[in-house]
Parts: sequence; structure tokens; C-alpha cells
Amino acid sequence: MACLINLKTFTDARGNLTVIEKVVPFDIKRIFYIYGVDNSVRGGHRHHRTVQAAICLTGHCVIANDNGQEKQEFVLNSPDKCLILHPEDWHQMHGFSENAILMVLASEFFDPEDYIYDPYPDRIRELTLT
Repeated sequence: MACLINLKTFTDARGNLTVIEKVVPFDIKRIFYIYGVDNSVRGGHRHHRTVQAAICLTGHCVIANDNGQEKQEFVLNSPDKCLILHPEDWHQMHGFSENAILMVLASEFFDPEDYIYDPYPDRIRELTLT
């Protein structure tokens, strides 16, 4: 399941320095960022292999996640918050602020065969009547 981690940040009178070192559980092979988003929903997929780390460098956005067992929403609103998304995490990004820049670090190079676009089917909850 996706998890939020706090990135180590050093602060003094000169400002902040946030370090991404030895905290993501993979070797980084790809970096991309999303910005200038209107009210669109981005993402809408999961992966066969790729692990990702999402950091909203400025502004804020929401990442909705479903791993087939549990659904969660994460608000990314600080550059020291990092959301780790595992391959089974079907995710959508939405609610971007006007100035949002979402940077994503990925464990794999882009491969269209790695993407799974179908969301998990809704799970039927059994009701027990007594």
C-alpha cells in the first residue's frame, strides 16, 4: 500500500534544504514533473513493475489510491512529503492548485507495456443479517 514519508529537511536563516537520499526504496531511473494542470484528473493507472515517489514541490494536489484491498487519499502540500506508490497502487492525481508542481521519481524507464489502466473492480461487501 502507498505510504507517506517525511524527507529530511535542514532549515536555517538561509532557507530550507530537503534531501532525497537513501529514502526511496529503489534506484531512480526516471524523473518527470506535472504542472499547469487545470481541473483535470491525471494518472488513472497502476504498473506491473514501476515503483514511484511523488513530491509536490510547490502548491498542493491530492492522490487517490486503491491497491485492490484499501482506498486512501493523500494530500501532498509540502515539498518534504513524499508518497511512495507501489506497482499495485492504482492512482489518480486531482485537486491541483494553480501553482502546483508534482515531481515523480520512478524505478523504471518509461514502458507503455508496464501500465495497467483498468481500475480494480469494486469490492462487494457482504452484509450479515442477524
